[in-house]
Amino acid sequence: MGNPSDGGEAKKGVDAVTSLGDGLKQQIARHGPISVHDYMQMALAGPEHGYYMRQDPFGKEGDFTTAPEMTQMFGEMLGLWGALCWKTMGAPDPVQVVELGPGRGTLMSDAMRAGEIMPGFVDAAQIYMVEISPALRAIQRKTVAGNVGQVPAMREKIEDVPAGPMVLFANEFFDALPIRQFVKTEGGWCERMIDVEPESGAFVFVPGAPVSDRTVIPDDLLDVPPGAIFEDCPRALEIVRDIAARLKHHGGAALFIDYGHGEFAIGETLQGVKDHRYHDVLIDPGSVDLTAHVNFAALAQCAREQGVDVHGPVPQGAFLARLGMGERAEMLAQNASAAQVGEIRSAYHRLTDGDEMGVLFKVLCLAAPGLAVAPWSQ
Repeated sequence: MGNPSDGGEAKKGVDAVTSLGDGLKQQIARHGPISVHDYMQMALAGPEHGYYMRQDPFGKEGDFTTAPEMTQMFGEMLGLWGALCWKTMGAPDPVQVVELGPGRGTLMSDAMRAGEIMPGFVDAAQIYMVEISPALRAIQRKTVAGNVGQVPAMREKIEDVPAGPMVLFANEFFDALPIRQFVKTEGGWCERMIDVEPESGAFVFVPGAPVSDRTVIPDDLLDVPPGAIFEDCPRALEIVRDIAARLKHHGGAALFIDYGHGEFAIGETLQGVKDHRYHDVLIDPGSVDLTAHVNFAALAQCAREQGVDVHGPVPQGAFLARLGMGERAEMLAQNASAAQVGEIRSAYHRLTDGDEMGVLFKVLCLAAPGLAVAPWSQ
């Protein structure tokens, strides 16, 4: 990320933020408050100044670090899982190996390397990477082509991936999709909007019109006290419906890994992250990563309605342990230096411990009806 000593690059970042923030304020001045969903959509995926459209946010130099960037073991476990699914499916050739939001291509590279342990899997794989960011697509293509020896097919949305037998990964993908927020007022539920405070010119949250579609709010949350906030993610459900239909008709399995809650609940989870620190979501749109906890209960319910098998959600730590990540860590440590051993064990504990990512992060699996998938089939 830029700083004042970076010259032109820093100026470019400031201009982008100013342009996006000013543009949103002009839109609000002309048309009135915008929804949290639309604000988040523009801040993350606006075609010119959206956060994901103009930079690489991953790793030490970015705003956050995901599991694949911490250790090769994470991608290896998912690759083994995918290869086992493929074998159980009857070893279809070809099989689509799909990743949603592939980061820098690290997970897919590690997964396919580990998948070589299953004869025929890598040769049968047709890799598809679903990514909206031009900058990240270039990085992903280079990383996977260099490490796997196959140039991945790039798509902007899952609907553009051809139908066929499929193994799919989505790690920290759903948390970055735009959400809607609803706030309970004395007069009932209203969609939460974003306006501009006249005196300061700052973005502020305001209640919008009352909710007309009563099905938006779960029945057991209708009578909560004023001030309560409920979040949903329409795009996440669209994606789950598409994936479930593919699995039901063509076979395969999908793995969703993210942080979130396993039950319908109230509470605001929208947050901003910049330079590995929390950041106000209403300040500097376009330079801040915006995320929200994934509602795994909603994803699971949606998938079941489409007629596929649903496993989980289960804690990430338990899932990785049952796949053998602990044994893999000890295997890597046998031929490592003392410093490397420390890094291996630190990464393992960060991904699996209950007070780190092991419980907050959860794993949800969708599978074609009757398909046995690890570790639930073990």
